Amino acid sequence: MGSATRQANFLLPEDLLEELKANVSPRQQSRFVAEALKKELQRVRLAKAIETSFGAWKESDHPELARGAETFVRNLRKSTRAKRRG
Repeated sequence: MGSATRQANFLLPEDLLEELKANVSPRQQSRFVAEALKKELQRVRLAKAIETSFGAWKESDHPELARGAETFVRNLRKSTRAKRRG
């Protein structure tokens, strides 16, 4: 994990704790729980970011994309090729 660690006490459902003990060696349990928590927190942060940014993109703010992104990119590429030739 690389960073300093501190002890924390959590209550877990008994069946979940038993499954952890059955499948992960005692010396790896803290690391396993920390990695699972890290992944879940990342998922929660991503979900929040998606929720807060919903609606930020407005088509009216980007009229250059009205005919689609492919057309826009092709036009960009054409203009840079013309500059390189000239």
